[in-house]
Amino acid sequence: MTATLLPDTMPPVSAEAAGVLPSGIGELVAYGVHRPGLIPLWVGEGDRPTPDFIGAAAERAIRDGATFYTRMLGIAPLREALAAYVTGLYGDEADPGRFFVTVGGMHAFHTAIRVAAEPGDEIVIPSPTWSNFFGAIAALGARAVPVPMQFEPEAGWSLDIARIAAAVTPRTRAIVVNSPANPTGWTATRSDLEALLAIARRHRLWIIADEIYGRFSFDPDHAALGRAPSIRDVWQPGDRDRVLFVQTFSKNWAMTGWRIGWLEGPAALAPAVEGLILYGTSGVATFLQHAAVTALREGEALVAAQIAQAREGRAIVCDALRSVPGVQLPYPPGAFYAFPRVPAEPDARLLAMRLVDEANVGLAPGTAFGPGGEGFLRLCFARSADDLREAMRRMVPALMPR
Repeated sequence: MTATLLPDTMPPVSAEAAGVLPSGIGELVAYGVHRPGLIPLWVGEGDRPTPDFIGAAAERAIRDGATFYTRMLGIAPLREALAAYVTGLYGDEADPGRFFVTVGGMHAFHTAIRVAAEPGDEIVIPSPTWSNFFGAIAALGARAVPVPMQFEPEAGWSLDIARIAAAVTPRTRAIVVNSPANPTGWTATRSDLEALLAIARRHRLWIIADEIYGRFSFDPDHAALGRAPSIRDVWQPGDRDRVLFVQTFSKNWAMTGWRIGWLEGPAALAPAVEGLILYGTSGVATFLQHAAVTALREGEALVAAQIAQAREGRAIVCDALRSVPGVQLPYPPGAFYAFPRVPAEPDARLLAMRLVDEANVGLAPGTAFGPGGEGFLRLCFARSADDLREAMRRMVPALMPR
């Protein structure tokens, strides 16, 4: 690659490094993070620390000497525990050989796109979506092709399958499906997933399925099932359907700072993924992997508590913001974000800064999430009810028409 010269204070760097996109969320964090008493709802994590039973497992592993180099794809007990977890949740028998341990969900996604695409290739993504998708694709030298979703103030977000199909070109290599979605809460229906899979089959594309929020589903039917609809409900694993699942321990098990996740895909990919991990991170710390085994085997009560907290937070936030004249906020069916639009305030970036100044509450501007996010704000409601009630007490007056 040709080196690119940044401002005089910077040495020459590669085009790849210079082309990495800045974070619109990071700008707001920098703007308000040092303010005393600020309630930070701008990033995708709750306020619950990792429970002691998971931390104790890491400590035991250290005492037992689990401090040496690890297998690149993950220790056998963790890959087996992941297979058992997926089998129990989705019903189909999962092979441990399909699971590859990564440094968080971001590393899993980065590995997935390196498997599916090369520099110059295209990856189709419904938008608005998680901002890191765009940055990771740009860092690879590929091109994200955002396809705007449809928004109705009461009905919420929906996928335009015809637009997805029209976005596919000879350079397309993958479709990213994030459901339940960050930041919108959109949750794919079975028919959505069947249609996306049909497009992928027709063009021999990968589907990169980010189902990280799959347990956070508030529709009564989905809640009874314990998860949102999944591409697993409609696929045929094997050579016909090329699916890579991106996952993390961050959300379900309150382990955001542990940086451990997994990529799931055909077992035949193991040598390629092993090489990417070897020359990227050389694996995840062994004692962290042992703690992750404990999270999977003993953490269902924790997951249930996380979901219950998010459900309560959803009601607190949505009921309060929907009471503000002009605010458009359908109840999100999944994930743990509210994504309101304030038509009277079309510049979401300036509105987010004003809410920092006037309400001392930190939200992320919708512009950080790609086309379709203009005029929206993202708020994480996976926090204590007391914090959210206080945040709403401050925000509602600031959002009232003037």
